[in-house]
Amino acid sequence: MDLDLAQVRAFVATADCLHFGRAAELLGITQQALSKRVARLEVHLAVRLFDRGRGHGIRLTDAGDRFLVPAQQLLAAGERAVSAASGGHRRLRIDVWGHLFAPMRTLADVLTAEPGVAVEPGTGRDFPSVVASLRRGETDVGFGRVPGGHDVEHPDLAHRMVRLEPVDAVVSAAHPRADAAQLRPSDLRDDRLRCPADAGRLDFLTSFADRFDIRHLADGPNLGLEPFLRLVARDPGCFSLFPADAVPAGNHGVRFIPLVSPTPLYAWSLLWLRSAGHPSLPLLEAAFAGVASRRRWLDFDPRRDWLPGTDRQGAATRTGRRAKALER
Repeated sequence: MDLDLAQVRAFVATADCLHFGRAAELLGITQQALSKRVARLEVHLAVRLFDRGRGHGIRLTDAGDRFLVPAQQLLAAGERAVSAASGGHRRLRIDVWGHLFAPMRTLADVLTAEPGVAVEPGTGRDFPSVVASLRRGETDVGFGRVPGGHDVEHPDLAHRMVRLEPVDAVVSAAHPRADAAQLRPSDLRDDRLRCPADAGRLDFLTSFADRFDIRHLADGPNLGLEPFLRLVARDPGCFSLFPADAVPAGNHGVRFIPLVSPTPLYAWSLLWLRSAGHPSLPLLEAAFAGVASRRRWLDFDPRRDWLPGTDRQGAATRTGRRAKALER
C-alpha cells in the first residue's frame, strides 16, 4: 500500500490540533483541502480516523489513535530521506525545556567545547510538548529533565542522562537561616516549598518534598525568573531549589545556599526518537559525553548525594505515603 505523505501530514496536524481549521492554518492550506486529504486517507485505509461530532469538535477513533505514532514516524523518515538525498546538511534541531533552570547554558558549554556540531536550538514548553514535536518530526532532539529521572514510559523514545547538577536552596534574605553557609534538606522541613510553575509538572520538586517530608507546597504560573525570585524574597517562610551553576548575578533579595547531607542532584538528559537518523546525533552525544567526563558532570555518590528514584525511602514516598498541602 502506497501512502500519500501530504495526506498523512494532514492527518497528523489534525490529530495534534483536534480542529480542522487550526490544522489547515498550521499547514498553510484551506480547510476544504485539508478535509479532502484526510477523507482520501480514510478511504485508502478503509477506516475512520476521526469521529466528527456535531458541535463537539473531533476526536481520534481507535484506529486513528493506533495510526498516529506510526504516521508521525513516517513523516520523520520522509524528512530524513530528503535530507540524506540533499547531502544531509540540515542542522540538528534541538529543543530545550525547563527554562527557569536555564538549559541553554549547558548546551552552550557543550557547543563551545565541541564547535563541530551544527545545531539549531529552539524552546519547548515542557517534556510532553517536546515529545510531541519529536514525533511530528519538527525537532530532532530534546534536552531537559525527563520526568522520573530514569525511565521513559514511551517505547519509541530513547534518552541519555548527560548531567547531574547540584542544587542550592534559595531563600529570602529575611529567612531565619539566610546567613547559613550550608543547609541540610531536613533543615527546611517546616518551611513551604515554593514551585515556579504548576507543581504537577515539577516532579523533581515534588519528589524532593516527598523524600524530605516537606508538608507544604505553593505553586502558581511560570512568569519567569525575576518574578519568581521576588515571590521568594517576600516570603521568609518559604524556600525553593535552584541549580547551583545557574545562580543569577545580583542580590534579588534572596540567598542561594548549598545543600548537603545529602546534596540533591538535578538530572539533565538528551531525548530522541529511537527511529531518528540525523547524522549529527552521535556527534552531539559524543560532545556531551566528552564535556561530562572532563567536568565530572555525572559524578554520583549515594553516601553524599540524592537523586530521585535511587533510594528506598524516595520510592516509598512516591507511592503517596503522605499528602501534601498545596497553596496557590
